[in-house]
Amino acid sequence: MKIFVTQNELSNHLIPFYNDKSTIGFVPTMGALHQGHLSLLETAKQENSLVIISIFVNPTQFNNPEDLKKYPRTLQSDVEKIKKISTDIIVYAPTVEDIYKGKTVSEHFNFDGLENQMEGKYRTGHFDGVGTIVKELFKIVKPTNAYFGEKDFQQLQIIRKLVSKYKIPVNIIGCPILRETNGLAMSSRNERLSSIERKEASIIYKTLLEAKTLFKTKSAKEVMNWVASVFNENKKFELEYFEIADEDQLLPCNRKNKSKKYRAFIAVFVNNIRLIDTISLN
Repeated sequence: MKIFVTQNELSNHLIPFYNDKSTIGFVPTMGALHQGHLSLLETAKQENSLVIISIFVNPTQFNNPEDLKKYPRTLQSDVEKIKKISTDIIVYAPTVEDIYKGKTVSEHFNFDGLENQMEGKYRTGHFDGVGTIVKELFKIVKPTNAYFGEKDFQQLQIIRKLVSKYKIPVNIIGCPILRETNGLAMSSRNERLSSIERKEASIIYKTLLEAKTLFKTKSAKEVMNWVASVFNENKKFELEYFEIADEDQLLPCNRKNKSKKYRAFIAVFVNNIRLIDTISLN
């Protein structure tokens, strides 16, 4: 298995693949890999001649310094998990210096308002950080196809917008959310939960499923009020937001429109650990 820590080494290694027009699949991650990440790799492996995974905890997308500090860094065990899928997968694990060259700041982006909803409201500058690192990684790797999980659906839509606005020649492929047996969406942050918290966090997905059922007959406002009441009654969890929005522009649903696809988005704190999830409502 080849592991590169500088973009020059990676770029030089990839030249023959660009020359013979191989399809390159790319999975950008922040490491602490779980089955959700691995499923992206498996899909990429099936669909491309070559697969690259990046493992980089990107400082510019954290608005909370404590969250950045506590984010799990598990490169050695990540590599072992990747090897079980294939030893042909290339790992790019750069340093902050290799990516940012001493200027660890975000570029500023206009994503036509997508960045102002949900996560954007509560995590100032987050999507500037996401846009900066993804744009840079696409420039370095030059993939044919890039794979992202739908758990971060807002991020997925923003990356699609980034590619469209900057005319980056890459196909963006969204992949389904993988869940633990109790329904909790797989996330690197789950590793920070105690076994009891992890079990009790099933309330998030159960609430989304019930919200989907209610949305068939209730207004968005009524569903939002019901979700708020669920978490008001459960003091172990702090609801940061629950939003129903259309999938394309991510604007809040005030009145249902039959021609639009809607999605519920949620962010919850469990003992200061922030978990997000989403579900299609149509």
